[in-house]
Amino acid sequence: MATIHRRVTRSGYVRYRAQVRIKNQPWVSATFRKRSDATKWARQTESAQITRAYSPPNAPLRYRFSDAVDRYRREVLPTKSTDEQKRQSFQLQRWRDLLGDIFVDDITPGAIARVRDQLMGDPYGLAPATVVRYLAVLSHLYTVASSEWEWLETNPVRRVRRPKLPRGRVRFLDKGELSALLRACQRSEHPSLYPIVVLAVSTGMRKGEMLGLRWQDVDLVRNRITLEQTKNGDRRSVPLVGRARAVISEYARVRRIDTPLVFPSRRKPRVPADLRKPWAKAVETAGL
Repeated sequence: MATIHRRVTRSGYVRYRAQVRIKNQPWVSATFRKRSDATKWARQTESAQITRAYSPPNAPLRYRFSDAVDRYRREVLPTKSTDEQKRQSFQLQRWRDLLGDIFVDDITPGAIARVRDQLMGDPYGLAPATVVRYLAVLSHLYTVASSEWEWLETNPVRRVRRPKLPRGRVRFLDKGELSALLRACQRSEHPSLYPIVVLAVSTGMRKGEMLGLRWQDVDLVRNRITLEQTKNGDRRSVPLVGRARAVISEYARVRRIDTPLVFPSRRKPRVPADLRKPWAKAVETAGL
């Protein structure tokens, strides 16, 4: 008996899976882009099996996980930001090291779940949010491999439970606390701490956006900051007004000329400043 099943991949592609099941004969199946091709194959295969003229096809070509990683790096990663390329290339390499270089269709949800638990335990000790990102890039690799490359039928990562993320603590500063924090930042030995905290309070910009800010993105004439690369990948403009404009305008007078960064490292001007210790000291000084 021959059957045709229509299915739609996550990418929106329509595929037709033909299956032929004849008693005392091997069950066989094949996937096609057109229903007519699937129907034709099913009729021919069913007829051949009934007349005992059916000859099983050669085994389909199988691909290893390293093949998938290499192709993903070559075709998919270049479409992403530079930071994402570096991070996801490293994550995929770790998946390869821990899963082993086996066939992509031999990697089961159970194997992925074991690596997930391994990443969260010793010696890695990754946070749940980080492991979720590891699973996300692996899932996308399998989605592309199944829907576009047609290397396998399903994505095993979909059946793997994501780590539960802890609820973040929401903390709002009152006016007194904010004033104390700004005073502490202003007295900091690091020249970038006070301007960047004022900018954060005034604009709501993310830490990564501010640390990656370049002087060419700051327009003190039109009073705005243009963010070319945001977390969502969109280009957006941020108003630069009030205290933030005054502080950045004053800060621009003593800007370094050996780097395009607004907030560079003092020792390595081509690298963003590391404000973790100055920030922690300011928070402690402010009594927060």
